Amino acid sequence: MSHSIAEKKLIDAANKRILLLDGAMGTMIQEHKLEEADYRGERFADWHSDVKGNNDLLVLSQPKIIFDIHCAYLEAGADIIETNTFNATTISMADYNMQELAKEINIEATKLARQAADKFTAQTPDKPRFVAGVLGPTSRTASISPDVNDPAKRNVTFDELVEAYVEATHGLIEGGADLIMVETIFDTLNAKAAVFAVQSVFEELNVDLPVMISGTITDASGRTLSGQTSEAFYYSMNHVEPFSFGLNCALGPDLLRQYVEEISQVSECFVSAHPNAGLPNEFGEYDMESDEMAAHIREWAESGLLNIVGGCCGSTPEHIAAMAEAVKDYAPRKIVKLEVKMRLSGLEPFVH
Repeated sequence: MSHSIAEKKLIDAANKRILLLDGAMGTMIQEHKLEEADYRGERFADWHSDVKGNNDLLVLSQPKIIFDIHCAYLEAGADIIETNTFNATTISMADYNMQELAKEINIEATKLARQAADKFTAQTPDKPRFVAGVLGPTSRTASISPDVNDPAKRNVTFDELVEAYVEATHGLIEGGADLIMVETIFDTLNAKAAVFAVQSVFEELNVDLPVMISGTITDASGRTLSGQTSEAFYYSMNHVEPFSFGLNCALGPDLLRQYVEEISQVSECFVSAHPNAGLPNEFGEYDMESDEMAAHIREWAESGLLNIVGGCCGSTPEHIAAMAEAVKDYAPRKIVKLEVKMRLSGLEPFVH
């Protein structure tokens, strides 16, 4: 499937129905209870530092586990699956001294997702499946000091982020992604570096893939970590002309709803949401069952808030299957066309 044909099929599908995104990769990996030796596999058996917890590495050391997780989500009804590349940048891989593997991980992760998506598309050609190449937020933030005693201090620069994201984007495209997803954004400056990198690579390779942007409201304040409301965040990133704009992570569907509604009222593109399965309990686990989560998502669909929906932390194929059932009879959200005005953003939106 060439990228132009894939994009057309994606837009056609999104105009006809609410599309299903997959659920949490980490939650499913945890069920395998992998130990250090499992993460290492044969290739990294003698690696000089611990690698347990490096979930993205599993596309190299345990590819069958990742492939099977993709297939489980596709079986549950997912239209779009995300590559297992949330931390596959040189910046985040530095935590494991694996910076030089970042591009290879992006390539191989995308190939695995591509293989799974193509397998299911072949079974039901009238329901094509798509691969979203994931760019995560990295483990550093460009606009907030890591030192409370030095507000001006930064542990990463815009240019360093761009360099890391350029390499990762090359890997995602080389592996065969249909679209690029910049997700779990807590810092708008990081996101701007990501989309600048993505657009630079598009220009260099003469390709143009759809871009999904998904931010994170960090708590009940309704703001990203760098302080923006969801509407202000949308205005900050709208110049990218994204395929979809939305929110994921941090909150369950009950607490996230009002912010998804806020975006659905101003977004001149498709709206996505993949909330957590509730808030973590005292053991760090997520307790919201699939039927409860699906009930919330059904109401969102009924209220016309959604074009794309899935799950983040704590969600499983069972959650996605329940959501698929919950939204199947509802039309997708109609894209709004806003009156032409000056729309600026600081921490708050400014519309004049």
